Amino acid sequence: MNTLAPRSFKYYDLIMAAFVSVLLCSNLIGAAKQAQLTLPFFGTVTYGADLFFFPISYIFGDILTEVYGYKYDRRVVWAGFGALLFSAFMAYVVVHQPPADTPFMAVYQPQLEAVFGNTWRIVAGSMIAFACGSFVNSYVLAKMKIATRGRWLWARVVGSTVVGQAVDTGVFFFIAFYGVWATEQLLAVIVAQYLFKTIWEAVMYPVTASVVRFLKRAEGVDHFDRSTSFNPFSIKV
Repeated sequence: MNTLAPRSFKYYDLIMAAFVSVLLCSNLIGAAKQAQLTLPFFGTVTYGADLFFFPISYIFGDILTEVYGYKYDRRVVWAGFGALLFSAFMAYVVVHQPPADTPFMAVYQPQLEAVFGNTWRIVAGSMIAFACGSFVNSYVLAKMKIATRGRWLWARVVGSTVVGQAVDTGVFFFIAFYGVWATEQLLAVIVAQYLFKTIWEAVMYPVTASVVRFLKRAEGVDHFDRSTSFNPFSIKV
């Protein structure tokens, strides 16, 4: 099926909800923490603690674009963008409300500020980087699908990830942590994150392919973006 009229799908809303959950958790819980792992041949590697979770959002993007098309993935991206924006606003309000004059809050308020005080930079970086990276990822995959006539899904998934993750990772860490972390450390984390996220998505390809096959059968759709407007600021489907 090469065209896709606006219609209801069985699993689209569930995928959107799961995607937004992964995006919020990976950015607010794991993005600010630096973790270290000692690997053979590589030594001690520093990486962001969200490493194993954030790439799942790109897997969702690949699945959405491959099955439903760029326009449906674009709507999910904006849903995630809105969720991140609200979480930033809520974090700001919660952190800046006067704490109760209790022994517990005397200890808890500084911890809350330490964890969420940089939330505006993390979320700003997340929103800008995620939007740029996700749209690039979806655009590359959609164009590659047309060029390959729907063949070689593995090449589309890996190829779009290589480009999208490069944009996402670089933009996010520069906005969120430049001047907060030492430059050398920041660059090391960017390189490690990019390599690990790309490798992780390649490793997860069998899962991606299985979900894509299931959804194409269940939804009865396999969209090609031949006449799609790739304007990232629209939410029309």
